[in-house]
Amino acid sequence: MKRKQILSLLMASAMLLGMTACGGGDSADGGSADNSETETTSESGGDDASSGEKSKITICWRDDGTDIELNANYQQMMAAYEQWDKKDQVELDFAPITADEGNYFTKVALQLADPGTCPDLVCEDTFQMPNDIAAGYLTNLDEYVANYDDWNNGLYFESMQNMVTGPDGSVYGIPYCTDTRGLFYNRDILAQAGVIAEGEDWQPTSWQDIIDACAAVKENCPDVVPFWCNSGVATGEATSMQTYEMLLYGTGERLITDDGKWIVSSQGIQDSLQFLSDIYTNGYGPSLSLVLNGQASNTSAREYLPQNKLAISLDGIWITGSWKESGAAPWEGYEDIVGLAAMPTSEGQDPGTITLAGGWAYSIPENSDNKDLTWEFIQEMMKPDIYQKYIMQAGNICTRTDTAETEEYSSQPLFDIATEFLETAEFRPQNDQYSTVSTSIQQMVESVVSGTSPEDAMAQYATSVARAVGEENVVEQ
Repeated sequence: MKRKQILSLLMASAMLLGMTACGGGDSADGGSADNSETETTSESGGDDASSGEKSKITICWRDDGTDIELNANYQQMMAAYEQWDKKDQVELDFAPITADEGNYFTKVALQLADPGTCPDLVCEDTFQMPNDIAAGYLTNLDEYVANYDDWNNGLYFESMQNMVTGPDGSVYGIPYCTDTRGLFYNRDILAQAGVIAEGEDWQPTSWQDIIDACAAVKENCPDVVPFWCNSGVATGEATSMQTYEMLLYGTGERLITDDGKWIVSSQGIQDSLQFLSDIYTNGYGPSLSLVLNGQASNTSAREYLPQNKLAISLDGIWITGSWKESGAAPWEGYEDIVGLAAMPTSEGQDPGTITLAGGWAYSIPENSDNKDLTWEFIQEMMKPDIYQKYIMQAGNICTRTDTAETEEYSSQPLFDIATEFLETAEFRPQNDQYSTVSTSIQQMVESVVSGTSPEDAMAQYATSVARAVGEENVVEQ
């Protein structure tokens, strides 16, 4: 409550921004999940401006627990607002949700469904988009993008446009970041452990190479955590996507068949869970108290890696944003210490490496009562000068082709490697049942790292998924 009061004061005094709370969150910082209703906003700022009242755009994102002024999305919004020609007619009403990923999606869905609590602008994880489209929560943007020159003139990557296109072929968001995942490693630690020579790069060719490196670190660097990956329900989709699916896809298997049946028992599932079991039963992972909470990702990226207490971390390129001078955990010289290796397939089989790619988009909820003005603000945020500053701080891969060509962007440490990973990138299923199945994945992973055998965890997963999607929609292989 204290932080929300401070934020309200900041908005009122410094930027004349209203702070009634009625929405959800993106991936920034801010207020409470239990938000009160806001005043009704108008479709356009003109009439309100003439009467002395401002229109209001309520903006919803996820609060990850860091200082709001350091949050890249918040800074992007404020920079766009400051240069917007509608600034004198519009207030920004920030209504972030403080929650872990899983709870964030649940709370956002509840707010999107209710006209009384629905924000005007929501930051959507694109994996959640098919589910929200099916529920009727998001506005079809086809008429808006038809007149958006940047969208139609090749200034957004086609793959990113596809990422925000629903099963009906319509556009439901403007993508503002994407990402790839790999193995971040501390060169000094791996050299001390004898895994590589000093100053060399490391590229494992199989899962066994990772296990062997962990064993060497544990033996030669006993105060260092050998390996970290998101492993619990509290880290939500990060556990599903950048841990489990990175492993499963590396076996050559997928979550779902071509005809839409969820695979609930297979050798690939068992092999993926066995890898995780090997990590934790051999003491190569962090303590469960560290990894099974909602701040686990921040702990690994902002504390353990910069403090030389972690050798290898399976994570996404965005974590480098924290290490920049303007980031949440500045780390001078990280480009000389940290390497980035591609995640190998289980036995080095084709294509040899694997990554999962995802991203976030700015969407307009169907229940927004200020759609036209919100659309104008999205375009303002995505202007090249504003967007360039955002993406540089965020540490994500850009969605605009013109940004990708700038020297400032392309020269960032590790970004050339992370971008190359897109060549073998896979994506989550465009299926509106995915978010439900993802919850079962997280439960299965947490069960294994907590001591359940891979066989028993897979059986529990089969039961959970069948119960959620129907026996007719699952298959064993």
